[in-house]
Amino acid sequence: MDRLSYLHDEVLLDILSFLPSAKEVVSTMVLSKRWRFLWKMVPRLVYDDSYQTTEKGNFSTFVDRSLVLHKAPVLETLHFKLGKISGSGYTLVSAADYKSCVRELVVEIDISPSSSQTPVVVPWSLYSRICTMLASLILHNVVLVEFSAPVSFPSLKELELKSVKYSGNESVNKLISSCPVLEYLAVEQCKGDNLTTLRVRVPSLKRLSLIEHENNVVHEFVIDAPSLERLKIVDYSLGSRIVESNMSRIITASIDLWSPQTEQLLDSLTSAKSFFLCLPNSKDAYPVGRIFRSLVHLTICTCETEWLNVLIRVLRDSPNLKSLKIQKYHCFRSGERRPCWKETSLVPEYLLPSLETFELVDYGGTETEKEVVAFILRIASCLKQATIKTSKPIDHDKKLEMLKDFPVSSRRSPACLLAFSWSCAIP
Repeated sequence: MDRLSYLHDEVLLDILSFLPSAKEVVSTMVLSKRWRFLWKMVPRLVYDDSYQTTEKGNFSTFVDRSLVLHKAPVLETLHFKLGKISGSGYTLVSAADYKSCVRELVVEIDISPSSSQTPVVVPWSLYSRICTMLASLILHNVVLVEFSAPVSFPSLKELELKSVKYSGNESVNKLISSCPVLEYLAVEQCKGDNLTTLRVRVPSLKRLSLIEHENNVVHEFVIDAPSLERLKIVDYSLGSRIVESNMSRIITASIDLWSPQTEQLLDSLTSAKSFFLCLPNSKDAYPVGRIFRSLVHLTICTCETEWLNVLIRVLRDSPNLKSLKIQKYHCFRSGERRPCWKETSLVPEYLLPSLETFELVDYGGTETEKEVVAFILRIASCLKQATIKTSKPIDHDKKLEMLKDFPVSSRRSPACLLAFSWSCAIP
């Protein structure tokens, strides 16, 4: 500890910032005179009530007193992990009273069975006091009420809403529209969140993540983000997606949908360089006639019954594809018939002039899998590496047996290296 005391204040403050909670930060004041007031300038405070062994009132008092004594003109991060004993928004009200210069605000509410189940409402005062300098806002498991007055977040660039409940559509849509320089938005919906229409109209937005796990509701996404570069949609609902602008700057897109209403969405992603696709059980889910000239990396999920048709259509429409990966990322739904290669009527005889790497994960040796591998080897004229990964260990004799299924004479590119490996990783 004596050696640490000789370090510059900036270094010591960085060290204190890595402590897990504000309780540990404040407790360093008893180490020596050198440390007595140092904690008051720490740029990151985490208030975690799971570290407290006292009752709710004492935790709130600790938050009040430490924020009053804290002297840093700007807090880089103010993080609340509540729910074990506090279980209310009173602590957040106190924070709004004492701190107005915060760059990142994180509010996480514990909803485990052992915690308080009382919904925690993020108070209006918290937004109105700290919104000017706020650059990042992360809310998990809270209740977001509709704003009682106009609000603006002129500096907010990152907004994350996970399992948040709303008073209605307008509360979240007003919040999003009040962020003129927003670059990253992540919304993960939960059951009973009262959200039926999510409007994302943000000209500055570069990254968007929309996740909806509930599969028995009807809702709507409206996306108008012409500067978008990265898009992730996981939607197992019966809703629809409306794209109001051409997303010509898209670089990476991950599309995991259950509803067959995908044509308009995919039609707006023709500039993407990297694709992850898991499309629903519908032959019409993929738009016909779209050319993905910029597509270089493609990953196809095999959990849906129509994945073969999706694969063939995307290969046909991607003349510059260099990397192809096929993997089952989700469990098969019970009772569904698996696809058969002979039933796939879209298999053309053409070349993949740009494909350089191909990877098939969780290879089980089925006839359909063999046909897919043979097909890729037959049409990829510049293929350099083909990797087949099994979920079980394979010995030397098994590898030799598998190689017989794909002889060199059947490959369009004789220089292609065919490798077999064992992968136990869970997708």
